[in-house]
Parts: sequence; C-alpha cells; structure tokens
Amino acid sequence: MPGYDALVFDNDGVLTTPTDRDVLQEAIRDAFDRVGVTAPPAEHVDALHHPTVDSLRSAADAHGVDAGRLWEARERAAIDAQLEEIRAGRKRLYDDVAALDALEVPRAIVSNNQHETIANIVDHFELQGYDPWIGREPTVEGVRRKKPEPYYLERAVDAIDARNPLYVGDSRVDVAAANACGIDSAFLRRDHRRDYELPAAPTHEISTLADLNGLVAIE
Repeated sequence: MPGYDALVFDNDGVLTTPTDRDVLQEAIRDAFDRVGVTAPPAEHVDALHHPTVDSLRSAADAHGVDAGRLWEARERAAIDAQLEEIRAGRKRLYDDVAALDALEVPRAIVSNNQHETIANIVDHFELQGYDPWIGREPTVEGVRRKKPEPYYLERAVDAIDARNPLYVGDSRVDVAAANACGIDSAFLRRDHRRDYELPAAPTHEISTLADLNGLVAIE
C-alpha cells in the first residue's frame, strides 16, 4: 500500500457541495454593478467565473475599469453569496467527511475558492484537524497563483512537512497541480463528476472519502 503520511484536500466537490453556478453568476453581475457596470454581457460574466489574468483584464478593459478593482468586487460578492448559501444549508458538508476523523495523519485544505470562504467553511462546519487551510487571495495575483499552478499546494505541503502526501480533488486542475507539485493525486468521482473526463490520469480514483482509509500510513 502507498502509506501516505498526510492528506491535502480540495474543498468544493470534495468536502463541501459545489456552489450553485447561478449563485456565482449573480454575484459576478453584482460585482460589475459595484464598479459601475450595469447589464454586463454574458461573455464577460462567464469570463469572471473561472478567469485567467488575461481574460479578467480583457473584461475589465472592455468597460474601462481597473482589473484589480473589478476582481476585488467579484471576490467580495462571491464570498458574501457563498456565506449565505452555507448558512441557508444549500452549500453543505458531504456526509463522508466524517470518515476522515478516524485517519491519524495530518490533514490540510487547498482550494481555488477564496481564503475567506474556506475560513467561513472551517468555522461554520467546525472542521477540526485541518492545518493549514488555504484559499486564494482576492487579488489578481491570486488568479495567477490558482490551480493548476502548484503555488498554494506547495505551501501546504511545506507546512505539513510530510514525506509522502496525497492530494485529493475532483477536477483536472487538482490532478495537474499535484503533478506539478511532484506528489500523488486521488480523484474523487462524486455524482457531479460521473461523466467527467481527465486529460491526465490521477494516481488513484475513489468514489468516497472513506476509500482513503486504505491509502494512509498506519502508525
């Protein structure tokens, strides 16, 4: 068995249910409104959903607004909208997260969601034993550093100081970030990923977090 001595988790789709796309789209429209842009075209709303630095700047330039200011407004609106979803019970913790409590290895979280949103999740669901937990900064530099770049994952791996960590995610960018970081990956194929295709094979594919029990090191 691999005997992984630490587990690092993506959040959305792994620990908590994904935020509804319509909620995030509405938050993006709200962000445009906050910087003085009413009724932005759909392609610019879509551009701010999973942007690159170039697509963010292109959308900002089209409306004559500063990219950093627009992105900070977008992140603030997304943080607020997701906190409302958490409190309303629409963004919830998956039941199998409870299975992780029995694993006696260090755990951490690395997400492309905002650092403040991950803080809200850790606080609301009273998640214990995840150290560090890392989300992206609400800045243009945060866009540049998000997965598939390994920046945040490398920070977590360094903080854990593990010899053989495993990154658990539910997307191609999670597998790519793990590969770039030089560590193994586990792809979690939940219902929302049933027909999801991966361009690169993960080290493991699992159907529930309880499957990790057979992969971690035993003291």
